[in-house]
Amino acid sequence: MAITRFAPSPTGYLHIGGLRTALYSYLWAKKTNGEFKLRIEDTDNARNNEDAVRAILEAFEWVGMPSDCEIEYQSKRVDIYKKYIAQLLEEGKAYKCYMSRDELDALRAKQEAAKENPRYDETWRPEEGKVLPQIPADIEPVIRIKAPKEGAITFEDGVKGSMKFEANQVDDFVIARANGMPIYNFVVAIDDHLMGMTDVLRGDDHLTNTPKQIVIYNALGFEVPKFFHMPMINNPQGKKLSKRDGAMDVMQYKADGYLPEALLNFLVRLGWSNGDQEVFSMDEMLELFDPNNINKSASSYNAEKLLWLNSEYIKAVSNDRLVEELKAFDLDLTHYNKKTEILDLAKQRAQTLIELKNAVNTILEVPTSYEAKGSKKFVKEGTVEFLNKYLVLLGENKDNLYSVDKVEAITKPFIEENGLKFPQLFQPIRIALTGGTQAPSVYDIISILGYDETRSRLDRAIEKNFDKE
Repeated sequence: MAITRFAPSPTGYLHIGGLRTALYSYLWAKKTNGEFKLRIEDTDNARNNEDAVRAILEAFEWVGMPSDCEIEYQSKRVDIYKKYIAQLLEEGKAYKCYMSRDELDALRAKQEAAKENPRYDETWRPEEGKVLPQIPADIEPVIRIKAPKEGAITFEDGVKGSMKFEANQVDDFVIARANGMPIYNFVVAIDDHLMGMTDVLRGDDHLTNTPKQIVIYNALGFEVPKFFHMPMINNPQGKKLSKRDGAMDVMQYKADGYLPEALLNFLVRLGWSNGDQEVFSMDEMLELFDPNNINKSASSYNAEKLLWLNSEYIKAVSNDRLVEELKAFDLDLTHYNKKTEILDLAKQRAQTLIELKNAVNTILEVPTSYEAKGSKKFVKEGTVEFLNKYLVLLGENKDNLYSVDKVEAITKPFIEENGLKFPQLFQPIRIALTGGTQAPSVYDIISILGYDETRSRLDRAIEKNFDKE
């Protein structure tokens, strides 16, 4: 049974890289009948943003990945962290460091000049037989942990395999600031232990934090969880994903007309696969996903793939669901008696809910103008004459225009009897009914609009001469 978490900092929106991490954590917990937990890492008061917290929680509600426990806020747990800092000080595993900022800056400048890796020089680290400097009166100390000076810190990463960091790569790092507030790596280790984490899935930008956190685990006698450090998501050029590439607020995807299932399906494939399968239901993800099979190399964001997936999900979900989704885009088809027919037609070519709305409105809205290029090309001498003849035919069969088959059954003979080619009739009708030439099948449009509306729009287009004058 895996217990996993996602722990965002509320300093900005939740982007898709974070959502992918959360998805993988969620899938692994649910697959093993474990628990998925959310923790808000809000100890940085200067950068925290209440709007960001709300946006993060809203995103998780939208994609349907709720926390299995009450959401934890680090800002409410400071007393817990201070208790463990006091314990480490009492046990001699941490110490107070009075090095000033100027002294620390000078030390780092000297090390960099000597082409050495910047690290604390242990001036205030207590050692047997060592005489420490006199405590300055004007410096509030930070708290540093005693890192091991020999050997190596090793762990088995579920993605990267065996990892080894020599002791000299980890110095006596700070675990609490001079104002008493604990540092990120310290609180993460405390929280992951107290929240029972068995598996920590995160981006490989956190890899260098792991040895420091293991030092803390070991100092406090905590069991070290299993780590999975996932490669980042790059843009198609192999560079860091930018906002232009798609690294935007998760809720922007909702605003842009994506379904949450499509976004999750897209993200699960950015770093994991099951053969050549592209479309996964949540049940299939839960059945097949294993973090031990996460790719070792970075994945590339593909906007076209996301659009394709979204179009597949728009076709697959129920029309009742689409009616509800479209309400967020100011289109309410609840009481429209032909909503099933119009959605079945419009969703065949829609890649987003915005495109679906536009396709529906192309049929429902009476055109106020007509495509000039199409009118010039398809409205010729004699066009109005056979359109009027076709209107007579529709009037004679107006009670039978409720289905595509019925419309087709009377139209095909009309085309043959009048020696027309299909575009000669269909394109002028399409322009009259929708304003353009790219609308769906004329049979479908007429069956949805019915005789009265079809006649009204054709009469209007003929009266305006298709805006050709």
